[in-house]
Amino acid sequence: MGKSNSKLTTEQLTVLQSSTKFERKEIQQWYKGFLKDCPTGELNQSDFKGIYKQFFPFGDPSRFADYIFKVFDRNHNGTIDFTEFLQALSITSRGSPEEKLKWAFELYDIDGNGHITKDEMLTIVDAIYRMVGSMVQLPEDEDTPEKRVEKIFHLMDKNNDGRIDMAEFKEGSHQDPLIMQALNLYDGLV
Repeated sequence: MGKSNSKLTTEQLTVLQSSTKFERKEIQQWYKGFLKDCPTGELNQSDFKGIYKQFFPFGDPSRFADYIFKVFDRNHNGTIDFTEFLQALSITSRGSPEEKLKWAFELYDIDGNGHITKDEMLTIVDAIYRMVGSMVQLPEDEDTPEKRVEKIFHLMDKNNDGRIDMAEFKEGSHQDPLIMQALNLYDGLV
């Protein structure tokens, strides 16, 4: 579903309906909007960054947008097609807590080896802090990316091996209200 067609086929609609939490009519509306914004039927990384810049005009969202793009781009071809877009949107806006945690873990696990290192987490947290800029006032124990990462690792890295696996991530996320709040940020918006 990369290249532009004005309408989805019945088969495409059925596949999207079974792989997302959207109804047929919603899928058709999202597709129409996607083609309006992406006439080629694909969203490239540069345009994706531009979208993030609109939502975070007081910070620098470019690095964070790069990492989000990587998670959206499931087939790693350098563009996001409608299927990839809708599936990611479905998880982030309507997914279960478990689906959202798995998606977030993939974001932080930059090298995809099944573990989040302090460096990987620092990379993402630093990108988030740069994105929000001075819009958010943080408590003193989280006012730098390094402090936030230390706090998260103290909470999540139960076996103190310097990395967080999926089980530790899930357990720790349920204990940190800020993480769960962030995961539910888009609930009900679409």
